[in-house]
Amino acid sequence: MSKPEAGRQYFVGIDVSARELVVAISEEARTQMETVSNDAAGHRQLAARLRQLRAPVKICLEASGTYSLDVALALARAGGRLQLSLVNPRLARRFAESLGERSKTDPVDARALAEYAARMPFQPWQPPSAAALRLRSISRTITALVRMGAQHKNRQHALAASAALPALLVRELAAQAAYTEKRVAKLRREAAHVIQRDAELRRRWQHLLTVPGIGEASGLAILAELAVLPTVLDERQWVAHSGLDPKHHRSGTSIDQKARISKAGNRYLRAALYMPALVAVQHDPSLQSFYARLVGRGKPKLQALVAVMRKLLHAAWGMFQHDQPYDGAKLCPQL
Repeated sequence: MSKPEAGRQYFVGIDVSARELVVAISEEARTQMETVSNDAAGHRQLAARLRQLRAPVKICLEASGTYSLDVALALARAGGRLQLSLVNPRLARRFAESLGERSKTDPVDARALAEYAARMPFQPWQPPSAAALRLRSISRTITALVRMGAQHKNRQHALAASAALPALLVRELAAQAAYTEKRVAKLRREAAHVIQRDAELRRRWQHLLTVPGIGEASGLAILAELAVLPTVLDERQWVAHSGLDPKHHRSGTSIDQKARISKAGNRYLRAALYMPALVAVQHDPSLQSFYARLVGRGKPKLQALVAVMRKLLHAAWGMFQHDQPYDGAKLCPQL
């Protein structure tokens, strides 16, 4: 590595999307824009490019979910003179607007993030613990296996109902289903060991299990996704991260469509919250009352259920932040 040049400092903003990273590299009054693919090869290319800069590098990107996490982990592993900060997306947007930026495009956002790194107090990012990352990997593998097991059982039922198909196929499919169930059980035991060996995961896990509707299977899936989120996110950012935030479509006086959830977020977390919400509206008096009030105002039942899912995320954030068990009266105060 070349020696750093005295007095020089680079500020880098990275706008993250599903397919590419738009990078703004600023030094004094000069800004250079570059683009790399958002995959392992692109991450290595970006890390190598930034390590070549002959001065300390402060990097800023939004804490916007899975894509930004993978980029951040790759840059954190690169080490050297690279310093990394993940900022709350809402704060980053407000900062861009304070610069007079009204448009929202990838290059504009990247340049604004580079300016944020240069002007605002720099808070170094701490990567998620190895335990949290391991837990998420295990949980997502369990999700894939459970889906596979459901497909095996559906096919098994269809084959059993047909007298024209050989019994061998039925037995083979039954064996596959049994093997999948054993793999899921083994991974769930390993996930439990990961949680019990880590004090922070264990604390969060115990709080999640106090929520009516969240059992061990759903609690594991929810905890695994939340454990890797940056600490700078607030509860509304958790909602946005899950894709449960409302998306409005209005234009002038002629278009005013009903709001829908954006789905621009973590599908694993969104799926993990669905069944707990269904159970909670039946067994938790506070959420049951909240759900009934929404339906009574004319909200469709599915829309009211999504609101309950958002409430569960708010509850988890509050429990984790304040180290307290679930309290439905605080979550849904009677008006």
